Order: sequence, then structure tokens, then C-alpha cells
Amino acid sequence: MNRVTTTSWLKVTAAAAVLVLPLAACGSDDSGSSASESPSASDSTSESSAPAEETYTSNECSGGQTSADTFRVGGILPLTGNLAFLGPPEVAGVGLAVNDIQAAGGVAGADACVDMQDSGDSTDMSISTNTAGELVASKPSVVIGAASSSVSLNVVDTFAQNKIVEISPANTAVALSGYSPWYFRTAPPDTVQGAALGTLISSDGWQKVGFLVFNDTYGTGLRNTVEKTVKANGGECVYGCKGDGDEFPAGQTTFSAEVSAVLAAKPDAIVVLAFDESKAIIPELKSQGWDMAKTYLTDGNTADYSKDFPKGTMEGAQGTIPGVDAAQDFKDRMSGWYEAAEGSPLKDFAYGAESYDATILAALAAAKGGATDSQTVQENLAAVSGANGGTECSTYADCIAALDGGGDIHYKGISGIGPFNADNDPSSAFVGIYKYDNANKNVYTTSVEGTTGG
Repeated sequence: MNRVTTTSWLKVTAAAAVLVLPLAACGSDDSGSSASESPSASDSTSESSAPAEETYTSNECSGGQTSADTFRVGGILPLTGNLAFLGPPEVAGVGLAVNDIQAAGGVAGADACVDMQDSGDSTDMSISTNTAGELVASKPSVVIGAASSSVSLNVVDTFAQNKIVEISPANTAVALSGYSPWYFRTAPPDTVQGAALGTLISSDGWQKVGFLVFNDTYGTGLRNTVEKTVKANGGECVYGCKGDGDEFPAGQTTFSAEVSAVLAAKPDAIVVLAFDESKAIIPELKSQGWDMAKTYLTDGNTADYSKDFPKGTMEGAQGTIPGVDAAQDFKDRMSGWYEAAEGSPLKDFAYGAESYDATILAALAAAKGGATDSQTVQENLAAVSGANGGTECSTYADCIAALDGGGDIHYKGISGIGPFNADNDPSSAFVGIYKYDNANKNVYTTSVEGTTGG
């Protein structure tokens, strides 16, 4: 999985190839929600080449550009750490959005630019703390990130106290629902993903469920929601349950004892809730004779493991990732932008659509309010997401044209989310279901749609 570094992006021409499917990650807490089957927004998952040629530009911010005269997009995304596999698609989503905004004439007469910085992960909060301080000092119009819910909980107050809008493309912690009038997200809370996964496990016929979960807001929160859903469907938790104290610390590297303990509980199915720790947990499960077809993952570890494990290791395992399986032409454009910036096409696409939509929504909010400061963005975000109804539009340029015509708009973006609700969460969202093939690749199978209300 790629790890990105900060770059000096240049304007280049690129024709890129997109080769694989998504993977993903990020946060949770308690509660449950129903999910119902719904078709994917795109059935396009085959390999495809990008459009012949498109000129991409990074529009990297200069030190003197602030929200006073520029639509300045700050990024606090995982360029390093245990969620660094999410960095490339999220960076590409933001970068491509700024590219498209600038190509359409900017925002309210001002140029758009991006200032991408590192969030690190929850094992070293000093990185996100320092980045948040630097972003506040730069006076952005909006900050996109963080990916980790724990990281956002570390910085959300800093942005709110300085009246700066933060939009996460990947946070799923229920604890962040309605946290602040300055915090929004384009990923659904785990009331949606947890209910979808719990329902999937029950529909597969499993009654006794064990959890291997790390002691992180993301892991324990998702566990609580999945466990609640399984129990509501007549099942039971036999290991790693809420309140039992079986969680392991983030960053642990060996799991012989934990795997032995969960297998001793004789589960029908095992849910693994972790990030990079999964690369040690999965081989241990396999070595102790567990049937991997009875294993379930979530967005933090539903990754392409084709280069990590021997063929067949993951075959039959399933995982969930919030978001639609984006259309191939969008994946091609994201990959083309990333290749222009980093010199290689994207390998993964998780939360790229959500990052793109977060940036476009913020720009539309600024355009509707006629200014690029963060308060204007905050005051108009719900409206341009469709909270008040309005003319439907699906590109920045088309939405600007609709705004110019007067009245409200409803931006229907790539990620397929519904308008922001009273908690600044998407009122509805899709969760993709993936199944592993013999090559240990996560292959999209279907989507379910859940609602959060509002």
C-alpha cells in the first residue's frame, strides 16, 4: 500500500491507468441503525485506462494566500502512520476537486488552492496537534480531514474555537455526530456501517460472533454497533464483547494469545476491527486453522492484500467500506491527477469520492455566500448539500450555473450521500460489501443504503 509524502506539485499532463478496487478506514461509537439493500451507484469495477490526456494542476497555496482573498483548502490527512494507505486517494480527491474548481473559474471571483499537511495517526497525537496549529495560522476557508476519528477528536476543538470548518471524508465515530457546528463529514457514522455489517453476518447464518478489536474509538465503537445488531437478530457475542475488557492496544504486533482465546470461545464468525495490526492477526488466524470465509472486516482493514499474504489466505472473507463504488471515469481522473502529482497511478480509492465531495461542497457554500471565509462556508454548507431542496446538480460548474440562476441547489456528488442533517452528518449513505478472491483482493459485490435521520 502506498505511503505519500508532501510534494511540490507541478502542472503536468498525464494519462494514467487504474488497476484495482478500493480499500479504506476510520471511527465509531455506540448505537444502531437499519440498512436496506440498494444498487451500487456504479457497476464499473473492471480495469480501464484514463481519458487520453487531461492537464492537471495542483494549485498549491502560497504562504500569502488566506481565506480573505482565496478559497484556501487545508488538508489534515494521513501522509504517515497506520492509516497512510488512505493518504493517496484522499489527497487525490481533494487535489482533483481543487483542480476542477479552478478550471471552472474559482470561487466567488477568487482563486482556489490547496495546502496538504500530515495528520499522522492516533499513536502520536503531537503530529495532528502541530498540524492543526499550522493550519489555523494559515487562515483556511476549510480544512479537509482527518481520516482517523481519534485524530479528529484531538483537533476538532482547535478548529471550532477558531471558527474554521472541518469536513472529514472518513470519520465514522458516532461521538462526532453533532459535536460542533463547525464539524461536518461526508462519511456516515457507524450506526450505518455497523448495522450493515451486523446484518450481513446474521444473514450469512452466523449466530455466535467473536471480536478481535483494538482499544481505539474506531474499534470499540464499531464493535458495539455490530454486536448490538447481531443480538437484535437473535445472535450472541462470545468473545471480545462490550465490557469484557478483551481489547488489545493499538500497535500490537503479535496475536497468538488473542487468537487462541477467541477460537476457544467457539465462534461461528470472527470480526477483526483493527488497522495495520490486521496484517499480523490474519496469518495467526490462518495458522491456527480458522476458516477465513467466516471472517469479517471493516473499512479500517478491508484492503488489497495480494502482496501481503500467500494466495488463498483471505479467500471468502468479507468486509465493508462506507461509500459507493465510484464510477470508473472518476477513478481514472483521480488516478490521473495523482500520477501527475506523485508519478504513479493510484492503487486504492477509498474515501477519494468523499474527499472530492467535501471540497466541492465547501466551495459551493462559499460561492453561495459570496465570500471565501470559513464562516461563510459554515453558514451555507447544509443548504448546498440539499438540506433545503433546490435544483439538483452533479458538477461544480453546473452547480455554480444553478446558483447564478438564484435559489437553492442540491449537490448530488460522487459519494452518493444525502444532504447534511441536523448533526452535520450525511442523512443517508451507502456501504459497499466486498468479498476476497483467491488472490487476496477485495472485490466489490453489492451496496446497502442506510439512513441517519434528519
